[in-house]
Amino acid sequence: MKVKTSELSGVQLDWAVAIAEGLPFKGMVVDEELNPLRYHNDWKSAGSIIEREGMSLEFRPMGSMHEWVALSSIGDKYAGGETPLIAAMRCYVFSELGEEVEVPDDTP
Repeated sequence: MKVKTSELSGVQLDWAVAIAEGLPFKGMVVDEELNPLRYHNDWKSAGSIIEREGMSLEFRPMGSMHEWVALSSIGDKYAGGETPLIAAMRCYVFSELGEEVEVPDDTP
């Protein structure tokens, strides 16, 4: 199924980042033994990508709501999210795979 990059979260986002990195991701099952990479909420996993890609992160308060925005190093791609890691990983996937990705049907 096609999913907009701006809507990826959780395991779907982890899967898309792994694909963009050229790493194996053994199904969409939430299992740390199978899929130890948790890009959407683990600075150790995602931090090296943010640094390598030279991304900038910005917090944008909007009244009672807020959003984090990640901008690629050349400034032509950006993405938002509830947390800095979600925004950054969406930005990375958008830069590498495009505005939509084909996610496996066994998505939780």
